[in-house]
Amino acid sequence: MRKLLFILFALGMFFQSKAQELNCQVTVNAQQINGDKTIFETLKKQVQDFMNNTRWTNSDQFKQDEKIECSILINVTERVSTEEFKGSIQIQSRRPVFKTNYPCVIINHQDPDFQFQYVANQPFILNENTYNGNLISVLAFYANMIIGMDYDTYALKGGEASFQKAVTIVNNAQSASEKGWKAFDNNRNRYWFSENILNPRFVGVREAMYKYHRLGLDIMTDKLEDGKKVILQTLDDILKVSKDQPNSFLLQFVFNAKNEEIIGMFKTNTAPDVQQQVITKMTNMDPGNAMKYQKIVGN
Repeated sequence: MRKLLFILFALGMFFQSKAQELNCQVTVNAQQINGDKTIFETLKKQVQDFMNNTRWTNSDQFKQDEKIECSILINVTERVSTEEFKGSIQIQSRRPVFKTNYPCVIINHQDPDFQFQYVANQPFILNENTYNGNLISVLAFYANMIIGMDYDTYALKGGEASFQKAVTIVNNAQSASEKGWKAFDNNRNRYWFSENILNPRFVGVREAMYKYHRLGLDIMTDKLEDGKKVILQTLDDILKVSKDQPNSFLLQFVFNAKNEEIIGMFKTNTAPDVQQQVITKMTNMDPGNAMKYQKIVGN
């Protein structure tokens, strides 16, 4: 059972089994593309097989019901040529909260810079020491980010090895012509995701994500108020980082995954003064969603 991870991570051990790490559901939306769409069905199957059947870590394995639940939506908006496509890719990952069936969102991110070449049924071959073309490299990057973010919620800096692999993928892609890999492409791309996640300036965010999930959400079934107190503390921890690094990629990445959860958590069974504290903190850190956080005290 997946709950074994709580015990194993707490002990600093690794669970051994026969299955790979991810249970990834893939959707390919090609409604804007005219003509035969058979190739997109093949793309969906190959991407799903690649994500679910590749060993992404060196030794960690999960039973079937312990795999990391995630999903990928590839939205194809343009067919540049017979084998080249443009669009976006959206990634979401979830992890269960201890003693509940609640699927806690860890990643909810849309990457708008996704141009790739694809030949139907051509094998997906991953070489960690080189650039593998944009399709495979983007998928491998987000597979490692999914695993790293998940591991960070179970152990302090537990995702380090996966994040290092993601950095290697970014470094290997610096000569790629496609966007999303370089610092100057824009300030919210794969480069900045990998840079922020391992930058010491953002270690407070990673520590907060561990406390938020493992010491906050995971105890709330038995100790609701204690769990909420920890969550409030983590907001203070993230606020400190936000003051030094306002509007950074990693902070927005976290808020995109967590804003609805935080609103729901403090909307009920919460003292009015605490609700106002949460609204003030979240508005300061995530001003673009200021109106959304008013739901904490509204209908």
